[in-house]
Amino acid sequence: MRSASAALLVVAALVVVPVWGCGPGRGVGRRRGPRKLTPLVFKQHVPNVPENTLTASGLTEGRIGRNDSRFKDLVPNYNQDIVFKDEEGTGADRLMTQRCKEKLNTLAISVMNQWPGVRLLVTEGWDEEGYHTPESLHYEGRAVDITTSDRDRSKYGMLARLAVEAGFDWVYYESRAHIHCSVKSESSQAAKYGGCFSGETTVLTSTGLRRNLSDLRIGEKIQAFDPATKQLVFSEILVFLDFDPSQKREFLSITLSSGRTLTVTPSHLLLLDDRTVKYAEKLQIGDFLLVSDPKDGLSREEIVQVRGVWRTGVFAPLTSVGTLVVNDVVASCYASVDSQWVAHWAFLPVRWVAGFWGNSGLRKPEMGVFWYAKMLYVMADFILPSHLHE
Repeated sequence: MRSASAALLVVAALVVVPVWGCGPGRGVGRRRGPRKLTPLVFKQHVPNVPENTLTASGLTEGRIGRNDSRFKDLVPNYNQDIVFKDEEGTGADRLMTQRCKEKLNTLAISVMNQWPGVRLLVTEGWDEEGYHTPESLHYEGRAVDITTSDRDRSKYGMLARLAVEAGFDWVYYESRAHIHCSVKSESSQAAKYGGCFSGETTVLTSTGLRRNLSDLRIGEKIQAFDPATKQLVFSEILVFLDFDPSQKREFLSITLSSGRTLTVTPSHLLLLDDRTVKYAEKLQIGDFLLVSDPKDGLSREEIVQVRGVWRTGVFAPLTSVGTLVVNDVVASCYASVDSQWVAHWAFLPVRWVAGFWGNSGLRKPEMGVFWYAKMLYVMADFILPSHLHE
C-alpha cells in the first residue's frame, strides 16, 4: 500500500505540474492590481438568493441553547479590534461559530484599513432570547448584525461590500441601522473537498442486484456511462473519494418527471446529456438530466423540483470511466471542478495505479476523504481558472 501511494504521488506531480504553468488562472506569481470595490445599496444582498439557500448560508439546523450539546461548538470572540454592544450583558453577542469568528476577524482588519481610527461594531450576535424570526441564523451563532463604531451611515454600503470580500456567505444591507451577515454551518463546510451522494442512493451492480452506496465495496462493478462510447457499461469502483456513514451534510433533493429522486451535494456534477455537465446547485426546474431507461437505454427527463435537505452519510465512489448511474440518473464521479474532462484527467494517476497493481478482491472503503482527492481540490483553488472551480 505504501509503495502504491508513493507511485500515485509521483504520477500526480507529473500530471499537476504542467497545469500549474498554464493560462491566466489563479496560479502562483499572478500579479493582481487593486480592485475597485462597489458599495452595496440599501436592501441589496449578496449572493442574490435567499439566505437559507444552499448557495448562500444554507439550511437552518435548529436553535442552540446553553444546555444544548451544540453549545460547545460556539466560540467566544475577544478580538480587541471589534466592539461588541452586548446590551444583555451576558456576553452572548461574542459567541459564534468558528467560521463566523474567522470572517468577522478578517472584516475587522478591512474596516481599520478602510477607515483609520474606526472599528467594527457588532450589535447582534448569538441570540438566546428569541428576538429574531423563527428561521434566523442568529440562534445558531451563524449570523451577526454589524455597523461601524462611529455609526456613520454613509459607510454602511461599503461596510457591506467589505463583508462580502471578507468571505461571509450571505451579506444583506438589511436596514438603515445595520448590515446583516451570516455563514454556512460547520457541517456544510465539510463538503468543501468535493461532492457525494446520500447513503440510501442505489446503483445497479454487474451481478444484477441493486444496492445502496453505503453497502458497496472497492472492486465491485456498477452501472455507469462511458463518455467514449456513449453507452451504458459496468465499471469497476477504484476507490471511494469520500466515505462517512455518520457525517451530516446539506444535500439537494432533485425530483424528475418520472418520480425519480436523486440526493446529491450542491457542488456535484450531473449530466444534462451525453457530453454536458452542470453543478447540481445550478440546476433549475425545467432542466433535463440524462437517465438510464430499461427500454430505451438512455433518455432525458425534466426536473420538476429542487429542494434542500439534511441527510446523514456521504458516499462518493470513483469508477474507471468517471461516471456512475445512481437512482437511474447518470452522474459524474466528480465535483467542484466544472469540467468532466479536466476532473477525469486529474484522476489519471489513481486509474494508473489501480491498473498497475490490479484488483486484490473486494475491499471495504477507508473512512473520510481520500487523500489524493483532498490534495487535488485544495490545489485546484490555485491552479484552475475561477470559472472552472467552485
